[in-house]
Amino acid sequence: MKTVNIVGAGASGLFAAYELQRLLGDKLEINVFEQGHSIYDRKCPILEGKTRNCINCKPCAIMSGFGGAGAFSDGKYNITTEYGGWLTDYIEDKDALGLMEYVDQVILEMSDEELEEVYEPKSGYKKEALKHDLHLLEGRVRHLGTEKNLRILKHMYEQLKSSGVKFHFSTKIKNVNAYEDSRHRFELESEEEIFKSDYLIIAVGRSGAEWFAKQCRENLGLHLINNQVDVGVRVEVPSQVLEDITSEIYEAKIKYRTKAYGDIVRTFCMNPNGYVVTENTDGIITVNGHSFSDKSLGSDNTNFALLVSSRFTEPFDDPYAYGKRIASFSNLLGGGVLVQRFGDLIGGRRTNHHRLTQSFTRPTLEATPGDLSLVLPKRQLDDIIEMIFQLDKMFPGMANEDTLLYGVEVKFYSSRLELNEDLETEIEGMYAIGDGSGTTRSLSQASASGVHVARVISSKE
Repeated sequence: MKTVNIVGAGASGLFAAYELQRLLGDKLEINVFEQGHSIYDRKCPILEGKTRNCINCKPCAIMSGFGGAGAFSDGKYNITTEYGGWLTDYIEDKDALGLMEYVDQVILEMSDEELEEVYEPKSGYKKEALKHDLHLLEGRVRHLGTEKNLRILKHMYEQLKSSGVKFHFSTKIKNVNAYEDSRHRFELESEEEIFKSDYLIIAVGRSGAEWFAKQCRENLGLHLINNQVDVGVRVEVPSQVLEDITSEIYEAKIKYRTKAYGDIVRTFCMNPNGYVVTENTDGIITVNGHSFSDKSLGSDNTNFALLVSSRFTEPFDDPYAYGKRIASFSNLLGGGVLVQRFGDLIGGRRTNHHRLTQSFTRPTLEATPGDLSLVLPKRQLDDIIEMIFQLDKMFPGMANEDTLLYGVEVKFYSSRLELNEDLETEIEGMYAIGDGSGTTRSLSQASASGVHVARVISSKE
């Protein structure tokens, strides 16, 4: 019996395991390796109310474990190729959409409870956005909510485990090795053991991007293409500011090209009546957001990210380190995440505890009041300020003095590998999927990439 080893138990890795088991369960041994814990053992001291500040658990229970970084997110599956990654660089648009529709059906089957209807794009909002030089991207959105997302993941874990998929939790892979002439072509080297396989799928997610890039350069000799890094802030406003659009399409994905620099700024991960939260990437504390399906669990605010994409050329070749360095400034000044009122930022003032307590917008995350102009590079900060004023034209109230900005939010993407249409690397039998491969940046496209590779492997057996 042949063996497939999958590194990473996030969305892409889990859907690869699911589809392989469905298609080849009696012909393959399927192993999933994860440095974090099972879905039942992922416990964050902040979420449990034991502490208000990140204590740098290793590995971070928010970022690692069964379900990946998406486990404690609000479970938004955007069924679209307009955003969420670059899967259509490898497969046809209609095929990518078909894979995402299939993922949506699996999610429905995994749920024991009724899920919200898929939010459909509304063309009227796109026309209104264009009046203000804002570009609304269209896509269907399946919102699970944080609590339902967790229940679905637990159901998926039980089903995969009972069907024969073997999970290796708390297993950090030190090295990946590949051989030309061998019964088993691939080896995964952990602290205690070596695991061999005929096929290898790398599905490490964003938190494993730096590790994977190092493996490609030092062990595997694979050529990497610099990918972008997204740096910005999380914005929090009263939910009434955005309720017209969020009630209709749930999440507004908007792009804007700034007049000052010609940079693209985009909204990301909008959470109506949601909460701002922290996450830990290799000891660097950054900010994120989530929301619940059950409206009674929600807050009075809506939060979303504003991100500026930066892509570098020679001689600089480490955008991942660039993003980490910017985020580390926030950690240095505030011991974690900083929060600043928009009015203070525009007025050149540091937000202090007194001004924050006087704010009409009450923060959902206890962060350190501070000055983001001491953290973010001027270019990115100028882009963000310009974008907020532009959004205010479509959503009055966005540029209020009490609008809250949390920093820093960074989205790390692996340097992209040279992959063929099967998402196969230059090493035959080795595949790279999900956000860690630099090909996706959403739950839906990451999951779809896992299904795609599983079907490719099944066609060879």
